[in-house]
Amino acid sequence: MDRREFNGAASGALVAVLLLACARAQALSLSDLSNAEASQGLKTALERGVIAAIDVLGHNDGFLGNDKVRIRLPGYLEDAAKLLKSLGQGKRVDELVTAMNRAAETAVPMAKALLVGAVKSMSVSDARKILVGGDTSVTEFFVEKTREPLGVKFLPVVGKAMEKVGLAEKYNRVASKAAGLGLVKKEDANIQRYVTGKALDGLYYMIGEEEKKIRQDPVATGSAVLKKVFGALK
Repeated sequence: MDRREFNGAASGALVAVLLLACARAQALSLSDLSNAEASQGLKTALERGVIAAIDVLGHNDGFLGNDKVRIRLPGYLEDAAKLLKSLGQGKRVDELVTAMNRAAETAVPMAKALLVGAVKSMSVSDARKILVGGDTSVTEFFVEKTREPLGVKFLPVVGKAMEKVGLAEKYNRVASKAAGLGLVKKEDANIQRYVTGKALDGLYYMIGEEEKKIRQDPVATGSAVLKKVFGALK
């Protein structure tokens, strides 16, 4: 073997050793975290994500002014609304869409207590699993633990908000017929349930966005615990 071949082989071996060392260092840094640190770091992230998401959504235009979570009419009804608007009949459609989003904005702040309660009840083993479970594992945890009870909590609030515009019954009649023709999903044929579901989708989406920010840049949070816990996953 000449010197060039030897140097190339040595360099390749060195790279392999460095990569292995880095992988072991990452594994050690995560395993060295105590259960208390892992749990505290995750719970801190969860509470920050919840508060940030509710702050973003739970006010005027929190849904309506955000294209990522704005609630639109489902399926065929959205296409029909576009046609009505092109014919100059869009005022009532706009009123309905605005009312749907306002209802969601009203309901979302009610989620805080239940979401924080889910955080406090999380076990240490759950916390460690979630830490290594992917960019949206926290959000998935929330969906599993809180979607059903939050749906029950949101529904009457959404219903009351929708009554103010007097269009809920008309929507339900039209949507029911459309569902019978396969133009709208059956679960979307009731406007109160439809808006409740979309409000929850938007809430979990925003929590997921906050979780990604914390995972990607824990230093920016200013929290020593988050820096240590999520920094160990880098």
